[in-house]
Amino acid sequence: MVIILGLGFTGARLAGQLLRRGVHVSSPVRGIRRFRELANAGLQLSELMLDHPETMLLPRNAILAHLIPPLPELENSALRDTILKLAPKRVVYVSSTGVYGGQTDVDWDTLAEPNDDRGRSRLEEERWIASGPWTSLILRSAAIYGPGRGVHEAIREGKMPRGAGSGTVSRIHVEDLAAIVEAGLFADLQGAWPVADDMPCSTSEIARWCARVMKLKPAGEFQTPVRPMPGRRVNGRKIREILGVELKYPSWRTGIAASLAEEATQRLAKRFEAR
Repeated sequence: MVIILGLGFTGARLAGQLLRRGVHVSSPVRGIRRFRELANAGLQLSELMLDHPETMLLPRNAILAHLIPPLPELENSALRDTILKLAPKRVVYVSSTGVYGGQTDVDWDTLAEPNDDRGRSRLEEERWIASGPWTSLILRSAAIYGPGRGVHEAIREGKMPRGAGSGTVSRIHVEDLAAIVEAGLFADLQGAWPVADDMPCSTSEIARWCARVMKLKPAGEFQTPVRPMPGRRVNGRKIREILGVELKYPSWRTGIAASLAEEATQRLAKRFEAR
């Protein structure tokens, strides 16, 4: 029995993978109708009510995947109270490599040194999870991309500015992250671990490749400002070796190509549905 808190980009992918292997999965969400496809596949949905967790009818002593990003103080306190009342036997929390702050080379031995409020909030949540009456695993994820999200989607929308994103950045395809979370849910491994693919790269290089493959204007011509990402090279191999997970997309090239193909399939399916 698995509960997913945070049925977003990664959580929805995780739910699909678990359902396909026959795992019973529950998830409290805002707006049940948005998840009709997963509900039809067997996902048990309830309305997210942090003020009244008893109304969500979630199982106690389950395995919990916690994928909710930092919340305002009052909401986060209610979320923690809900988790305590659920009394999970294990919690896997998806955090961020942002907890490493300005450090540019990161591996499994690197200590967290957040240098902004978001990173500090992530680390505070990590520490709360690790101190709970359950076994826990913290996954510090690099930048997550996949169908409809990432550099290829940004340049499609004309949001890549000239000269931005020159620092090396590590990433991970959403399907690979979901596979690592899934393996972590049923393992005994504990602690905090960085998660990333095997090809860190600058955003500008990826943008040039995407522009060529997608036959869009060169990335340097995009002018809409976006927040530049700091450079950080992340070595995430250790946890994959321990959990026995092999990346489906070790390179952003194969990952973006697969994302583009999946997006094309989704567009084709919508056309047939509209007929």
